[in-house]
Amino acid sequence: MSYVSCALRAAAPRLPAPWRSPRPFSSATGPTAKKSVPYQKTLKEEGPGSGEPSRPPPSSAEVVVVGGGSLGCQTTYHLAKLGVTNVVLLERDRLTSGTTWHTAGLLWQLRPSDVEVELLAHTRDVVSRDLPAETGLHTGWVENGGLFIASNKQRLDEYKRLMSLGKVYGVESYVLTPSQTKDLYPLMNTDDLYGTLYVPKDGTMDPAGTCSTLARAATARGATIIENCPVTGIQVRADDFGVRRVYAVETAHGTIQTPCVVNCAGVWARALGRLAGVHVPLVGMHHAYVVTERIEGIQNMPNVRDHDASVYLRLQGDALSVGGYESNPIFWEKVSEKFAFGLFDLDWDVFMQHIEGAINRVPVLEKTGIKSTVCGPESFTADHKPLMGEAPEVRGFFLGCGFNSAGMMLGGGCGRELAHWIIHGRPEKDMYGYDIRQRFHHSLTDNNRWIRERSHESYAKNYSVVFPHDEPLAGRNVRKDPLHEELLRQGCVFQERHGWERPGWFSPGGAAPVLDYDYYGAYGRERHKDYTYNRLLGDEYTFDFPPHHDVIKNECLTCRNALALFDMSYFGKFYLVGPEATKAANWLFSADVSKAPGSTVYTCMLNKQGGVESDLTVSRISPGDPASPLAPAFEGDGYYLAIGGAVAQHNWSHITSVLQDMKLQCKLLDCSEELGMMSIQGPLSRVVLQEVLDTDLSNEAFPFSTHKITTAAGCTVRAMRLSFVGEMGWELHVPKADCVKVYRAVMQAGARHGITNAGYRAIDSLSIEKGYRHWHADLRTDDTPLEAGLAFTCKLKSSIPFLGREAVEAQKAKGIFRRLVCFTTDEKVPMFGLEAVWRDGKVVGHIRRADFGFAIDKTIAYGYIRDPEGGPVSLDFVKSGSYELERMGVTYPARAHTKSPFDPDNKRVKGFY
Repeated sequence: MSYVSCALRAAAPRLPAPWRSPRPFSSATGPTAKKSVPYQKTLKEEGPGSGEPSRPPPSSAEVVVVGGGSLGCQTTYHLAKLGVTNVVLLERDRLTSGTTWHTAGLLWQLRPSDVEVELLAHTRDVVSRDLPAETGLHTGWVENGGLFIASNKQRLDEYKRLMSLGKVYGVESYVLTPSQTKDLYPLMNTDDLYGTLYVPKDGTMDPAGTCSTLARAATARGATIIENCPVTGIQVRADDFGVRRVYAVETAHGTIQTPCVVNCAGVWARALGRLAGVHVPLVGMHHAYVVTERIEGIQNMPNVRDHDASVYLRLQGDALSVGGYESNPIFWEKVSEKFAFGLFDLDWDVFMQHIEGAINRVPVLEKTGIKSTVCGPESFTADHKPLMGEAPEVRGFFLGCGFNSAGMMLGGGCGRELAHWIIHGRPEKDMYGYDIRQRFHHSLTDNNRWIRERSHESYAKNYSVVFPHDEPLAGRNVRKDPLHEELLRQGCVFQERHGWERPGWFSPGGAAPVLDYDYYGAYGRERHKDYTYNRLLGDEYTFDFPPHHDVIKNECLTCRNALALFDMSYFGKFYLVGPEATKAANWLFSADVSKAPGSTVYTCMLNKQGGVESDLTVSRISPGDPASPLAPAFEGDGYYLAIGGAVAQHNWSHITSVLQDMKLQCKLLDCSEELGMMSIQGPLSRVVLQEVLDTDLSNEAFPFSTHKITTAAGCTVRAMRLSFVGEMGWELHVPKADCVKVYRAVMQAGARHGITNAGYRAIDSLSIEKGYRHWHADLRTDDTPLEAGLAFTCKLKSSIPFLGREAVEAQKAKGIFRRLVCFTTDEKVPMFGLEAVWRDGKVVGHIRRADFGFAIDKTIAYGYIRDPEGGPVSLDFVKSGSYELERMGVTYPARAHTKSPFDPDNKRVKGFY
């Protein structure tokens, strides 16, 4: 028998804390234990199969799901439940045989995301309530509770944030003192605890029990499940417009004609994607836990997550399963097609950091035997989020993979959303954070170095505190704009968005370059010493005001009182051109953009349900020089689209899908890499730019929301009078070769007027102060323009049809039952989002986005609220309530605003100071 204490001694010397100071990979081996999952029942066959499928494949199907693990079974079940009965699930071996069969099956209800809390709640409902009611079978759900361990104030602050969000969704949770924790879990060492978060209704799932019950329920509704039927090919055909679409699935036992394939193949999803020409950006890694012998007194104890020790302790009857996320995980370099119900040998040297943390937390483990080891393959992604939705390369090819060892936990919620996506063209919830079409630029999805680096860092930091202003160190410097080196020399601290390096803020301490990824010293790599950028990030690991708060304050107030230059070159810059471009624009954009050339319009794009897919500016343009990125040549009409760079891929995908579905004669051209973009904002912007631009900048000659081609420092530019910060200002869209020259000319002209560089941290503060929306913060696909206070972007007074119009008109007639509200607090307390909103003593919503407004000297927060009685949320309802915002369990009196608290009459952007 192996003992935990023996394992620890075998891996001496002691390992330090995981990702912050990791130990290089070593092949040294320690004690052995048998390889076996801790479940009484698995779906593994006793002996080899017949080689024949469990039933012959049909000749056609509406949907073919590939992969019989958690996601494949949940998706098939939810498709059938939503009425798609002609759905076929293909599994190359037996259900669960890939990665699902060995999973620990934990379910924690609280995550730092409102959408994920909802997804987890649905999974819990499916396994604990729905499936037993439908089938009469027990899924293996055990509700023993969950306990999050905090060894320091920052960790407990993070848990308090989760507790506040949980109140919005009815998730019962309690912050416990060390002594209360000891009463709940007598075997736990609480000497080094700061506190804990207890969630009584967390629990565990049984993979075989859950998936077999899902299969039973799905087949009862008409679904077909075929085991021992590997997929050998995906047939893809181009339609008359050249759009590639799924046509059929080839198997070893016949071909199934279908317009829709769902890739739920886990670690094998990348290989399945290649069959259709689809990039699936994930990697396979070894992921492990060990199962102890019986422990007296452990029965009925809650599951434990000790994030600071990077370890979890899962109740396994009268024993524990112990696992976690190490800093030096083993990559599965050559994924075997034949691997089924398999386990790897556990590398004790890699795993040992978890043993040390487990013994510290539950000391009895030191003298407890190890009954078995469980080390199996799991798939991991660059941002530790699943890959879902329709692939950008092939219509009808959907992904449901890359679940980062959380496929059981998220399976029910994601299975339902994926089913809705397939049937209705989009999910019910805002799944932007999971959508393969949105969150990775196309240049990254097949960049193996980037995928590997980012997946490693996401894995190693999985248990780290999620701080508001953290940035990755892996996969950096992939996309740099023309001003990157110029700004770096001036102390720019960059953020990473969509592969781009964009300015975050400017450090008075000088240059802080992002260095090549060092894997935190793992795999024998030397860690960077005196790494300024990493030190600056670490300084901001706080839920209080960060130490650079005053630096950002200076950038903001200089913009308000003089002027600032913002490098916004990472913006997406698209041209919509062609004979039917106006027809497309009328349908795509909620505002009327079919104006004369020279006009610029702020607008939304909506989905069929009226949800906001994007907010952007659209400028009507005239044809130009074929070789110019500023004004391309085209026939018909033309529009120039400027879109936040972090969501540019999302916009490209949305527009492309609509154009393909409508079969319109127009093109979408991407000039994002060819153009830089500078925004000069502030009361002195006109004075300074008049020295640089060869055009009259007066209100009469250059009014707000217009644009024109002109010259700056001898270079041709497109100047637009717009603002993202609530000041008078202009954007300069500049060919990349001229960006540095134009930038230097502006900075030279502005020097005597006090111009400063400013970054996106300042934009975040300035824009929320003015009440401007940020897409995917206070504006998402599940929010409508009426709810978000953007009714003015909808051309409802015209007769022009647009995508989502019917839904918006229906909502307008029925009434608005949730509304975005601006709150301020007199107490200067930092808020970052997820805070609960209380109205007259009842929780009515949560904060989506918050920041500090330096001009009004207050904390500003935006959140959607509802009437707890179910009535419409009118402006009178907003005004009549008494509000408090709950931050980390403490409530602060708040004032609700129906207009922006800064410049509510919108005078400054029009040049009236």
